[in-house]
Amino acid sequence: MAQIAQFGSMLPSHNLKRAGFRCAQQSTMSRPSRLWASARAAHVQEKGGNQKTKDHLSNLDKLLQKEAAPLPPRPMKSIDREQQSESNRNRGLLQELNLARIWPEGIPGRAVEAAAEMSPRRLTRIQQMLLNQQPEYSPRNHLGARWREYHGSRDWVGLLDPLDENLRREMVRYGEFIQAAYQSFHSDPATTEEGIKSWREVGLPDKSYHVTKSLYATSSIGLPKWVDDVAPDLSWMTQRSSCVGYVAVCQDEREIARMGRRDIVISLRGTATCLEWAENFRALLVPMEKSNDQATEDQPKVECGFLSLFRTQGEHTPSLAESVVQEIKRLLETYKGETLSITITGHSLGAALAVLVADEISTCAPEVPPVAVFSFGGPRVGNRAFAERIKANNVKVLRIVNNQDVITRVPGVFLSEELEQKLMNNAQVAGVLEFLSNKMPLAYSHVGTELRVDTRMSPYLRPDADVACCHDLEAYLHLVDGFMASNCPFRPNAKRSLFKLLSEQGSNVKKLYTSKAKSLTLKIENDGVVSMSKCLPSPSSS
Repeated sequence: MAQIAQFGSMLPSHNLKRAGFRCAQQSTMSRPSRLWASARAAHVQEKGGNQKTKDHLSNLDKLLQKEAAPLPPRPMKSIDREQQSESNRNRGLLQELNLARIWPEGIPGRAVEAAAEMSPRRLTRIQQMLLNQQPEYSPRNHLGARWREYHGSRDWVGLLDPLDENLRREMVRYGEFIQAAYQSFHSDPATTEEGIKSWREVGLPDKSYHVTKSLYATSSIGLPKWVDDVAPDLSWMTQRSSCVGYVAVCQDEREIARMGRRDIVISLRGTATCLEWAENFRALLVPMEKSNDQATEDQPKVECGFLSLFRTQGEHTPSLAESVVQEIKRLLETYKGETLSITITGHSLGAALAVLVADEISTCAPEVPPVAVFSFGGPRVGNRAFAERIKANNVKVLRIVNNQDVITRVPGVFLSEELEQKLMNNAQVAGVLEFLSNKMPLAYSHVGTELRVDTRMSPYLRPDADVACCHDLEAYLHLVDGFMASNCPFRPNAKRSLFKLLSEQGSNVKKLYTSKAKSLTLKIENDGVVSMSKCLPSPSSS
């Protein structure tokens, strides 16, 4: 061992320190030969080494191979006990703090859930959402041979509860076509003769569709001229004819292959002008067809104001009924021989007009492609005879209804469809309701199939959200995107961004989430700062 001591005095001190550090990283069962091998490798790599040093190392290797003994094990158990004791002390401290008691708004049982929702991962999601304000989408799967089923050939049986993911994606997509109609009107609300003849720009969310025609609705009533003289800048609010939507056709071959057909979309916005609001309140039922004969009990009738906007001709534009029939006939001739579908989508007033449009075009040609209506927050349109007429013409209607949206329960008797159906199943009550349905001027009835969502199911919207929020189109799309089934909570992997919903309905967002984002800011491209006080993470957890 004297050779070892002599050689140890010859090694540089810094090499020995390096060797000791490397040995500490190895397991407790390492042999001294491994320790010295590390020192040997480190020393040999140093510049200035000589042959004498190499000889000493060679002799030392042989000696250690004979005399090496295992190192004593490290006291791991004592360290584990110390760590466990420290963990217990920390856990006791957290229990004494009682974080659930001091959580903002004092929501019982929500502390753990709220903490997870406002985790760093979710807050990072906020930044991603605001940097890219474009909404995220669920994957567009190939519809193929099932496109007729998604278009309503079987009245969406088995696709609504639980909600089929492909149908959900299609509903959200059609809802965004309506948003484009709103944006087109608000960007240029005035209607002039030159404007009608010129091309109206529509920013479609789906670039595979091209707009082929703008649609105008005209009121049969008007306001006095002095109203425009008092507020000339708001003359568009009192104009009789206004752009209410458009017709668009899918032109992308890949999208046509995905959907299984070429789709023709008719998109209609909701109420936007004073005269449109006035027409909404003309709630009496009137016959659809003018006749000198006495009206029969089973005659189809619709709301007077809706029919007025649908049938009235403008000063510089034909009626909505004439425009849409003319354009559909032209498109059917243009794409003759192809597999086609006609999809009409609308919100609020647009949902009511969509049903009237569907009824009109379903018989406008000898061979009309499948016609389906996707309506959001639509009111009742006509009586039971009108609903039966829609069904007889093979028009499929899917109504997306929010439980808290009062617009879907007017005009007519303020009853839900479920209660009315239960009363009709009662033999004693059915006769009375049947008589009232034929005789009363407000005997309305919904048409088609219903998908019912609920504002209270959203983890982000307040359960007492106001009427405007419950009827808002973006709120509808948010609820549809998160809907899984009637007995299931809001789906955690919903894709739709909340940016637009917050900008329009920020006061209806739960304070729990807005208060937790106040400290976050985000620099955007124009070097401004966006406050996060009214921003929420997307409902997506992935």
